[in-house]
Amino acid sequence: MKGWTEHHRAVDRLLASYAAIPAGSPVRLAKRTSNLFRPRAATDAPGLDVTGLDGVVALDVDARTADVQGMCTYEDLVDATLPHGLIPYVVPQLRTITLGGAVTGLGIESTSFRNGLPHESVLEMDVLTGSGEVVTCRPGDDLFDAFPNSYGSLGYATRLRIRLEAVPPYVALRHVRFDDAKQAAQALADVTETQQWHGEPVHGLDATAFTPTEVYVTLARFTDEPGPTSDYAGQDVYYRSLQRRETDRLTMYDYLWRWDTDWFWCSAAFGAQQPLVRRLWPRRWRRSDVYHRLVSLDTRVGLSRLLDRVKKVPGRERVIQDVEVPVDAVPAFLEWFDAEVGMRPVWLCPLRTTRAWAGYPLAPGETYVNLGFWGTVVVPAGTPEGAVNRRIEEHVHTLGGHKSLYSEAFYDEDTFARLYGTAALDAVRAVHDPEGRLSSLYEKAVRNS
Repeated sequence: MKGWTEHHRAVDRLLASYAAIPAGSPVRLAKRTSNLFRPRAATDAPGLDVTGLDGVVALDVDARTADVQGMCTYEDLVDATLPHGLIPYVVPQLRTITLGGAVTGLGIESTSFRNGLPHESVLEMDVLTGSGEVVTCRPGDDLFDAFPNSYGSLGYATRLRIRLEAVPPYVALRHVRFDDAKQAAQALADVTETQQWHGEPVHGLDATAFTPTEVYVTLARFTDEPGPTSDYAGQDVYYRSLQRRETDRLTMYDYLWRWDTDWFWCSAAFGAQQPLVRRLWPRRWRRSDVYHRLVSLDTRVGLSRLLDRVKKVPGRERVIQDVEVPVDAVPAFLEWFDAEVGMRPVWLCPLRTTRAWAGYPLAPGETYVNLGFWGTVVVPAGTPEGAVNRRIEEHVHTLGGHKSLYSEAFYDEDTFARLYGTAALDAVRAVHDPEGRLSSLYEKAVRNS
């Protein structure tokens, strides 16, 4: 636990680093890691010093709240709260996602069908704005309400007070197979509405679509009942268990990080799911941030590009996206996706928001499904940059959905402004960043500045 004195010292360092950035230079974080999947313009300007802003400041077990610094990873946050039988309302699936990043960038996980998105359980937060001030804001304040999906264009959270949920030690899982996406989507809609499955409570809900005729809806029930538990940080791979087991049991800790160990299924690209390689791959390195660093290394050295030339692959496009569409539109999207993109598996995670948010306008109370797909596709030689991703963007919005902005985006500025409510963000920026020290959302998400 950090404590308030240490927190205030860290904030002072942050403010001093802001003051040291020359006028007219870009203001951005000096952080070593990221869960974003879009390029970033290079700069020699010094960044904001976030040293010491990476922990839990205070925990109130009785009130079920925590004061948490913006750079605190969910791994460290869970390590602080779970021994007390508490977790955040939504714990995004990757360990090194930070609380501040999830709130400004819209994290999601299997509790989102009943708890919404991470920002909806925030009680108040301190934000370093573009004017160099730390502003405390709460629900109903313009800065607070515009912050979700702003990706640092309105500032950076230094402290967030969040609500916590009481949980038991175990999670009982049931994997229900459906032969088509329409049936699976209906099950997701029904469980979201009732929070039950055949009379049993459901506390976590997601699904995995392997093929058009093989979709598994996973129903998680939090429980005190002891019993044998599976270990998917070892030799077994979690997503493969969905096809082999109708029921399963995990500790709460392992349930929260079930997807992280193999980066959903993306660890296969590194051979980490091959039995021999897995035995040799240190357990402590079976984690999403390790794979992310390997991807970054490959981007720099170009090994994949060399192999593609050897294999005479004409071209390849990275397709790493999460989109939200209304639950009724899920079958239509997957049918189109199979025809136009052809990437499986696809992760499905239902959610409901509790209120309207200007920067990501989903209808409150309506059930949406997040569809996540991550990998590369072969494209013909000479294909324009981002052609597949552009088609995805266009189709998602014809279905009444939205695309998350943690990865590459290709919108023109007018379309982006209409879809992501940037007029509301600009009004807040005019108050808290009158000199435009921070990049706008469009500059960050599309121009990669």
